[in-house]
Amino acid sequence: MKTKNLISVALRLVASVIMLQTLYFKFTGQPESIYIFSQVGIEPWGRIATGVAELVATVLLWTPAAVFAGALLTAGIMSGAIATHLFILGIVVDNDNGLLFGYAIVVWLCAVVLLVMYRHQWKPGKRNTNK
Repeated sequence: MKTKNLISVALRLVASVIMLQTLYFKFTGQPESIYIFSQVGIEPWGRIATGVAELVATVLLWTPAAVFAGALLTAGIMSGAIATHLFILGIVVDNDNGLLFGYAIVVWLCAVVLLVMYRHQWKPGKRNTNK
C-alpha cells in the first residue's frame, strides 16, 4: 500500500472511530450529551441531528468516490463543535479536562488533511453566465 493510501486510511480511521464512539452518547441520551446540548439550547433535536450528520459523514469517508464530501461534512461538523466549545461551553466541559474539545480538534485536522488529499474529487457545478 502506498504511503498516501496509508495516511488516508489512518486519517479516516481516526476521524471515524472518534465520531462513531460519540454516537452511543448522542443516540442513547446519555447525561453528558444531554448536558452539552442543553447548554447550547438545542436539546434533543440538535443532539440527534448532530449524531445523524456524524454517521453520514463517517459513511461518506469510507465511500471511495465520496471521501471529499465526507471530509467536508466532517470539517463542518467539527468547526461547529470547536466554535461551540470556544464561545459557549468552554474548553473543559463537565470536568472532562478538555477531552471532547481535543477530539474535535483531532477530527477537524484529519478532515482538513483529507480535503487536501482528495481535492480532485471536488467538482463544482457549472455556472450559467449567459443570463
